[in-house]
Amino acid sequence: MRLTTRGKMAVTAITDLALRSHGGPVALPGISTRQGISLSYLEDIFGALRRAGLVTSIRGPGGGYTLTRAPQELSVAEIVSASEKFMMRPPTKASAPEDDATDLPSAEMTEELWTSFHSRVKEYLQSITVADLLKQQGVQAVRDVTQAGRSPRSASRRSVRTQLPSGNVPNSVFALGRLGSA
Repeated sequence: MRLTTRGKMAVTAITDLALRSHGGPVALPGISTRQGISLSYLEDIFGALRRAGLVTSIRGPGGGYTLTRAPQELSVAEIVSASEKFMMRPPTKASAPEDDATDLPSAEMTEELWTSFHSRVKEYLQSITVADLLKQQGVQAVRDVTQAGRSPRSASRRSVRTQLPSGNVPNSVFALGRLGSA
C-alpha cells in the first residue's frame, strides 16, 4: 500500500463528505473550499473512488457525491487504496547468487523490513473507519468549544478584542455624569 498525498487528500475529502452529507449529496466545490484542495484534484480523486465503488455521483443542480456504504463500514485503507491510480508492484528478486549475501542489492537485503512495515501500516489503516474519524472530529469540536468558550465555527473566525474598563472607571457617559453630580 502506498501512502501518498493523494491518499491523505482522499481520506480528508471522504471525512468531509461523511460529516456533511446527512443523507444527501455533497458538492465537490464545497469540499474544495473547506479543505483547501483544488477542485480538479478532487475530481480526479473522486473519479477513482467512484470507479472503486466507494462513492456515487448525482448530476445536476443539488448534485454531488454520497457514500455507498455507512461510515462504520468504510475503512481508511480502502479509501487510500482506491484513490491510487497505480497499485504498488510486488518487488522482483534479482538473479544474484543465494550464498553470497554481500553481493545482494541493499533493497533486497531490507525487503523483509519494508514488507513487514507496509503490512502493519495496512492493518492499522484497516482498523480505522470513517466513523472513527467522525467521532474524532466531534471530540475536536468539543475541545475547541471548551478551550475557546465559544462554538467551533466562531472559534475559527478572527477574534475581536474589546477593551473593558477596570472596576473603578465608569463604563458609560451616564455613569460618568452620576460621578460628577455626587
